[in-house]
Amino acid sequence: MGGAMLVSGAGAASATTTDTRLAIRDISPNPVVVKAGSETTAYFDVGASSDVQKVELSVAPASGFHTMRTKSVKDLEGWRFAIGFNQNDPAGKWKATAVAFDSAGKQIARDSAFFSLAIVKGKADTRITGFNASPSTVRKGKSIYFSGTLIEKERRGWDGVRNAKVNIYYRANGSSGWKWVDSDRTSGSGKFYAETRAYKSGTFKAVYSGSSKLDDATSRTDYVRVYGSTWRR
Repeated sequence: MGGAMLVSGAGAASATTTDTRLAIRDISPNPVVVKAGSETTAYFDVGASSDVQKVELSVAPASGFHTMRTKSVKDLEGWRFAIGFNQNDPAGKWKATAVAFDSAGKQIARDSAFFSLAIVKGKADTRITGFNASPSTVRKGKSIYFSGTLIEKERRGWDGVRNAKVNIYYRANGSSGWKWVDSDRTSGSGKFYAETRAYKSGTFKAVYSGSSKLDDATSRTDYVRVYGSTWRR
């Protein structure tokens, strides 16, 4: 399909008139706002005089260079049309063109109107993979080492997040709360490392708080058994 999306509608006609009228009366909503991962339906209301037997509506980016994918278009009652837009459509100024035909298929009128399409991008998904607290059994006072990788979802797959702060939290046996124990910033490949002292058996996890562009993420938990008394900080 080319740069324009073409749809047509059928309306009831009465007596023929020589005063042909055609107008795109309303485009709603305008601007058309699309959230990432979802679709927004825009409605086009066209007014036509009684001698019009058929109306075709085309919509395309005003720049005219974009090739659109085939879309599902609903032909509503009268000269009304519904078109769905998603994040793959180009943001910016669009043009809608209505063309009217008589009973012989002859073009008898044309009208155009402009509308805007805005894409609201959501935050990219993130994950903490390979989180590990080692060793799994350790003597009280010795070190526990943490490692893992923070990744984000991109168009071509998952990639490491660079220079992001990842926090390590601990929940002691018998406790319902989590305590911060250490943090690290990720390397160029998204890897992070941290360390703490062992005082009491418990569970550890890594947490990334997110940013304006990236969603937050929490790792799986990892349990470490410690020989010794209660954790004190």
